[in-house]
Amino acid sequence: MAYRAFLKDTAIYGIAAILPRIIHLALVAVYTMVLGRVDFSDQTTWYVYAAFINVALTMGIETSFFRYYTGAEDKNKVVSSSFFIHLGTSCLFLLSGLALAGKINEFLGFSDPDFIRILVTITVLDTMVVIPFALLRVNGRPVRYLTVKMINILVLFAANVFFLLIIPWVLKNDPALAENVGIGSGFKPGVKHIIIANLIASLVTMILMMPEVLKIDWKPDRALTLKLLRYGWPIMVGGIAYAVNENVDKLLIQKLMDKESNGVYAACYKLGVFMTLYITAFRLGAEPFFFRHAASSDAREKYSTIMTWFVILGCLFMLFVTGFIDLLASLFLRNKVYTAGLYIVPVILLANLFSGIYANLSIWYKLTDRTRAGMYISIFGGILTIISLYVFVPPFGLMGGAIATLGTYFSMTMISYLFGRKYYPVPYEGRRIMFLIITSAALSGLSFLKFRGNYLISVLLLITMCLIILVMERARVKALITGKT
Repeated sequence: MAYRAFLKDTAIYGIAAILPRIIHLALVAVYTMVLGRVDFSDQTTWYVYAAFINVALTMGIETSFFRYYTGAEDKNKVVSSSFFIHLGTSCLFLLSGLALAGKINEFLGFSDPDFIRILVTITVLDTMVVIPFALLRVNGRPVRYLTVKMINILVLFAANVFFLLIIPWVLKNDPALAENVGIGSGFKPGVKHIIIANLIASLVTMILMMPEVLKIDWKPDRALTLKLLRYGWPIMVGGIAYAVNENVDKLLIQKLMDKESNGVYAACYKLGVFMTLYITAFRLGAEPFFFRHAASSDAREKYSTIMTWFVILGCLFMLFVTGFIDLLASLFLRNKVYTAGLYIVPVILLANLFSGIYANLSIWYKLTDRTRAGMYISIFGGILTIISLYVFVPPFGLMGGAIATLGTYFSMTMISYLFGRKYYPVPYEGRRIMFLIITSAALSGLSFLKFRGNYLISVLLLITMCLIILVMERARVKALITGKT
């Protein structure tokens, strides 16, 4: 029953993760219609900086919150102490960020100083709702969580469409109407309007989450606050290093090659989101599950089974996306200039699969309070990513970025697995997992290199992989269907 409850929560949180990312893919279609490669590169760069700031502001406190909330006698103290930390970091960052916006803008090379002011405001708003969202998850309120997340992404989508498509259409087809509502003929949709759309969505989310924020009792505990910080700061540092792994390629490729190439790379990289959204959905359900069942006698066996199922579904995702890559690209990359880099997508998908495996393996240092180990592994990964990009991008171009990403996540996965065996051994089915990964990667390579665009063969290869899985996992599949797990 534990597995079925886990799957139920994961399914609901999965909707909250999957649908927004699908809508983000739809926005990629809008962006590739409106933006040139240089502008697409610039908006990607803006999101990269936002990712780094979000990790720094949240300080790993979300994971600290999950770690201490479940077993706490006074849960209100955990909530208020966690929120108080985010309030402090947000106020400090907001004041300093707005005061130094001009200098920061000059240093980062953005064309408009408003980019920094809006960036600071958005990241602060997003930080302030982290603990309220975590509270919904840990208290089993996935429907409320899903509702707010969906409103956020729908507002984001609507605002982007309004700025990038509707206003230009009105200007072109009804100039008089545009003039009457104050839209000048010089309006040109661009990166700034994408950023403003994000600001609107974040404001709406903050307003919707105010009931949860106002329920927080202002009883921060000094000792508990220090404990949360001690547990969380290595996760924050590791998170920054992880953000380097995820995003630094979009910064370095434009320097090692050019912005046009980076725009193509960033657009094609987005198709790897199909694996990322699966990983995100899984993590949202898995992290609270891991902590809730840590004290049970069969916890490690449960973790092993969950890892195997994660890999099974991940392999199927990888094979599906690879087999239908041109069809998906036609839906989401609306300008053919961006499809020149599709050959990186299978490698990015495999890299993201290893990223998800690494995230699942991380329970060993989270449950044993060795979060510094995770920090060190992520720092190693960040350094390896940067070195690999300088080594592989000059000779291999865009594929060099994909190879660097794959090499980093594979290395981090193996290191975490080896240390986990020592400090928190879980009986993972290593040989079975590697067989599944190698088989699905081989079928994906065959599909892309030999049968690209042949969707009948793609379906047959997918069916072949499903049959292999059914033969290997028939007992577990039967148990899951009958409810005996």
